[in-house]
Amino acid sequence: NPTNIMGASKRLCEMVIQSFDAKIKAGKANEIPQLFTHVGEENADKDGTGAIFRNVKTEFVAVRFGNVLGSNGSVIPIFRKQIEKGGPVTVTHPDIIRYFMTIPEAVSLVLLAGTYAKGGEIFVLDMGSPVKIDTLARNLIRLSGLKPDVDIKIEYTGLRPGEKLYEEKLMAEEGLRKTDN
Repeated sequence: NPTNIMGASKRLCEMVIQSFDAKIKAGKANEIPQLFTHVGEENADKDGTGAIFRNVKTEFVAVRFGNVLGSNGSVIPIFRKQIEKGGPVTVTHPDIIRYFMTIPEAVSLVLLAGTYAKGGEIFVLDMGSPVKIDTLARNLIRLSGLKPDVDIKIEYTGLRPGEKLYEEKLMAEEGLRKTDN
């Protein structure tokens, strides 16, 4: 199902990044596909590796995002449009929760990842406590000067196949270490 495929593809991307970093640190940068190294035949020497491979300093890292408020596809613009049209506001389940970050937090996470990167890491922002989507919908209705369930109805559409009531920020076996930020 789509939810499982997206989660698996994120993890696969993280594993590829960690693999590339490990190869570079082990002096095997020539094993990284040319697509990722931009080394053409003009840079190759007799043994098939380019001189550039001996001095590769590229560090591969990944940044794992939560839901970015206000970005394309974010729930807030969707809810706003539904409220403007007079409802209903659609929520999949009354108990569903999600973690959120702002666009400045997302930008900061990417920049800090570049600062802290040693290679092969996966950076995750501590997004605090998750937000109940039903509460978010009700608050947006109130902020629009309307009353939930009176002026604007909330419609529960049901969880999509593979969708969970909660998100896991980081799998337990991956470990998590805090930075100073």
